[in-house]
Amino acid sequence: MTRTQDLHALIGQEVGVSRWFEIGQDRIDAFADCTEDHQFIHVDAEAARATPFGGTIAHGFLTLSLASAMSYDAVAPLDGLTMGVNYGFDRLRFLAPVPAGSRVRGRFRLLDATDKGEGRWLLKHELTIEIEGADKPALVGEWLGMQIVSAAS
Repeated sequence: MTRTQDLHALIGQEVGVSRWFEIGQDRIDAFADCTEDHQFIHVDAEAARATPFGGTIAHGFLTLSLASAMSYDAVAPLDGLTMGVNYGFDRLRFLAPVPAGSRVRGRFRLLDATDKGEGRWLLKHELTIEIEGADKPALVGEWLGMQIVSAAS
């Protein structure tokens, strides 16, 4: 747990790293089915081998969709947290493809913490999703989350 009075001291620091998540073809196929995005670079291994990727790759939004689970792993909740709400991204860039069969994890650095009153804290984290063994991360973004804490915190 993180106390709200300690947030400003954490600004600029890495606050957590998630576990590794496997990006298997079965996960990619399931995401394609959920989102109705069946572009061949994601689901057709034979056709994808003929591309510069050399095989199928995860959807960028699949990689991004793991951010919540990564955050639960890596970022300590605020004391008295009653709920958190995804507030969006200020910046988001997909930097490298995630090949099927690879693993990714999230790194979180607190960029800002703003007391919005009435127990609401707007937190901005730099999220970097790295690919195991790769030089470039899959994505980097500035993620906003509204954290609601009970008045007693």
